[in-house]
Formats: sequence, C-alpha cells, structure tokens
Amino acid sequence: EVQLQAFGGGLVQAGGYLRVSCVVSGVSINGCGFNWDRQAPRKRRELVARIDVDDNTYYVDSVKGRFTISRDNAENTVYLQMNDLKVEDTAVYYCTCKSIWGMDYWGKGTLVTVSS
Repeated sequence: EVQLQAFGGGLVQAGGYLRVSCVVSGVSINGCGFNWDRQAPRKRRELVARIDVDDNTYYVDSVKGRFTISRDNAENTVYLQMNDLKVEDTAVYYCTCKSIWGMDYWGKGTLVTVSS
C-alpha cells in the first residue's frame, strides 16, 4: 500500500521559516514527480511547487525565491523549505506523487499557519 504522510507544519510568525516533509512508503520516490499543493480557507487548491524525476523544478510566482522543493531518494522523502513566510502562505499543504506509470498518490496534508 502506497502512503504519503506530510508533516512539519505549525504556527510561525511572518518572516519566519518552516520545512514540511512528505514521507513516502510503499513505493520508491525514484519513480515519482512530486507536487506540493496548498489550500487556504475558502480558497481553491493551488499548485505551489513541483519537482520531476530529473529534479527539474517549478514554482508558482508567489513563492519564487522563498520556497525550495527537494527530494531525498535515500530517505524516500520530499521536502518543501519555506522561507520568509507571509500571512497569505497560511494553508494546508499536500504532497502528491505523480508516478511515471500513470498513477497518482496523495495523503493528508499538514497545516501551516503564519501569523502577522
């Protein structure tokens, strides 16, 4: 059974930083590209960052220069380093494995709250 568990969220002041992690079991992340999405209260879910199997990355404009997505294949974990956090970054953050064999896997998110 493939499981993704996101953790590392919490409460941080604006300007602070957090690193959220996505620990994957049941499948090697070597075969996955990963998305970090977020959903803020009363807003649509949006893609924040993406990393493909070749470590090419993409960021939505609002987080460029502040967020960094990375992967540790040995730990089977994907990270999202978030620096200079803003109140508008408050959301539940989700990770999704988009496998090279065409299946997507996702788990529960982790809540990030940024206070002013």
